Amino acid sequence: MIDGDDFKAFVAAELERVRTRSFGLTTDVLDDAGLTAQHSRLMSPLVWDLAHVGNYEELWLLRAAAGIDPMRPEIDSLYDAFEHPRAERPALPLLRPREAGDYISLVRRKVLDSLDSIRLTPEQPLLDGGFVYRMVVQHEHQHDETMLATHQLRRGAPVLPDTDSAPPPPPTGPEILPPEVYVEAGEFLMGTSTDPWAYDNERPAHTRDLPAYWIDTTPVSNGEYATFVTDGGYDDPRWWTTEGWEWRNRTGQRSPAFWRREGGEWFRERFGRPEPVPPDEPVQHVCWYEADAYARWAGKRLPTEAEWEKAASWDPASLTKRRFPWGDEPPTPERANLGQGRFRPAPVGSFPAGESPVGARQMLGDVWEWTATDFTGHPGFCVFPYREYSEVFFGTAYKVLRGGSWATDPLACRTTFRNWDYPIRRQIFAGFRCARDA
Repeated sequence: MIDGDDFKAFVAAELERVRTRSFGLTTDVLDDAGLTAQHSRLMSPLVWDLAHVGNYEELWLLRAAAGIDPMRPEIDSLYDAFEHPRAERPALPLLRPREAGDYISLVRRKVLDSLDSIRLTPEQPLLDGGFVYRMVVQHEHQHDETMLATHQLRRGAPVLPDTDSAPPPPPTGPEILPPEVYVEAGEFLMGTSTDPWAYDNERPAHTRDLPAYWIDTTPVSNGEYATFVTDGGYDDPRWWTTEGWEWRNRTGQRSPAFWRREGGEWFRERFGRPEPVPPDEPVQHVCWYEADAYARWAGKRLPTEAEWEKAASWDPASLTKRRFPWGDEPPTPERANLGQGRFRPAPVGSFPAGESPVGARQMLGDVWEWTATDFTGHPGFCVFPYREYSEVFFGTAYKVLRGGSWATDPLACRTTFRNWDYPIRRQIFAGFRCARDA
């Protein structure tokens, strides 16, 4: 674990790295009109996200951690994600792009100046292990992934690169990999009590005992999902829950978001560029209802959240838990498709070096994976440091997603990390894999 001056240098570098990413998705690529427009009612104007990450940083790193008086208290309510729904944000008196950029840059300068006087002491829970700094860095990376979803919904000329800065290793062909891997019955450790990056909903570590099950070796591919579509999967109520069938009828959807069929071939729109749907990539932009229907059609089901985490992290030979599927070493381009290196998923079967203890591939990166589980706290859950990060979302309205996507930064991804969303959401970079009882 990094501590002292080394940790402060690490924080400064990571704050700069994430801000470079944020500007690369906003002011570096779009004019004021593109930044202030609402490209979808599902999303905020990009200029809101930009000012919001700076306001969040001010709240937690200047006011809470350093005890510095508020800079712009009059804008706090504008950038409170719980006070104003996304659909209402364009009507707010938001900071204009240049003003937003100046504000968040001034916040950053003050944060960097304050680092020298900060003591990372266990007596102050926010500063213990540098938690509040890790939280703020992850928060901005999470908003950058949200910005990428906004770019996917944006109409107009492409502005994001279409090159691979991190091409994946050659995939193992599906004819060589087994379609499923077996996870033996028994106890495993779920969640964490020690990871300094972990949010409250990942804590505490606790023992779960699961029966044996099978889980897909790789996420479901575009080609496999296209077979479900052409087999009439969207037209057969047998495969859908009551709520899912109602969603299908109400929306008229008959394929993943951004797909269209032309001349017997599937095409997709990816960040403003039309292209044939690659059959070997994991399917993405499907909602929970679609994933659940496919699993039923395939004679399987979605894995529970506990099944997903056990398959991703538990080593049955040593009876130990791994922070990442391959071990505790940080992600690399050889192990996982993370960090916006490719702007799309890698082919299924990629990253043999990132294989989990039971042999599952691509459990981190590529696509978020829907699970069968509603979002709630682990046994012994305690709010920290605020209810609005996790607890206010607990209940049956949200489904848990696991594993991160190609758009998720490595600092915001681990085998215990939990994401959640409404089962109707399709703009997120989500896919799935299936499971079945042994």
